[in-house]
Amino acid sequence: MTNSSDHFKGVVYAIIAALMWGVLAIALKVSLNVLPSISIVWVRFIIAFLLMFVFHLVKRPQAFLIFKRPPLKLIIASLCLVLNYFGFMKGVEYTTTSSAQVFIQLGPVLFALAGIFIFREKINWKHITGFLILLAGLSLFYRDHLHAITNQSQYSLGILWLVIASASWAMYAVLQKELIQTVSINQLNLFIFGFNAFIISPFTSYEGFVHLSFSSWMLMLFLGINTLVAYGAIAMAFRHLEANKVSVIITMNPIITFLLLYVLTNMQVTWLKSEHLSVISIVGAVIALMGASFVIIFTRKK
Repeated sequence: MTNSSDHFKGVVYAIIAALMWGVLAIALKVSLNVLPSISIVWVRFIIAFLLMFVFHLVKRPQAFLIFKRPPLKLIIASLCLVLNYFGFMKGVEYTTTSSAQVFIQLGPVLFALAGIFIFREKINWKHITGFLILLAGLSLFYRDHLHAITNQSQYSLGILWLVIASASWAMYAVLQKELIQTVSINQLNLFIFGFNAFIISPFTSYEGFVHLSFSSWMLMLFLGINTLVAYGAIAMAFRHLEANKVSVIITMNPIITFLLLYVLTNMQVTWLKSEHLSVISIVGAVIALMGASFVIIFTRKK
């Protein structure tokens, strides 16, 4: 039974993760102006890993023992997360920031549905209703955006990447929920960031980093810190709060993105392209989030 103190901590950590991810989508879209997708994914992992490396080297050198004999589930979780990062990055590149944020919410829903099978709970009408509401909202959002997009085939490919990213995140979250029972959060993230930075390093184009401006380097640093804070917070949230409650909170992060896009559009910034956000798109997004929350809320608390 979760006590009130743990419950409060879990909510705070989940909100921090939602805030980080709400801002992240916009930062990723801007970063595509200076670097290719795979390089941005590598930057996120390597900066987060280096920050953790320095900290643990000074404070907790024993944490590096995880690299000696990592559990198989940890390796699989790492691969799922790198696929999630790359899939989301391609989704942001081929679609829009708002589209990426709305469709990636399939991740928490798939995580909740995976929990149903893990705990052998029967799928009831509430789950089916919520999933149908989610699909209706996504369809409405997709159709409205598709009419406003010039390259429709590229947009559809981006949506496919986002579905792949969502499924891989759900698998990562399931494995992480199990791993944090036996592996410390610090060791978990230290290995995941380091392992993923290593495996994608051969595919990274390093020439692009030579010509980065100071502001672009600051953006890269922000992406790394965002990664470290968000995944540290989400791991802590899973430790202190039931998985379904964490998932409901993080599905709200598109609202943060939409509000920021609205503010930036009114400010007429030149470094971010304005997006198509009609009333139909917003209604579709709201319906999708309602459906996602419906599925998650009526999933077992475990």
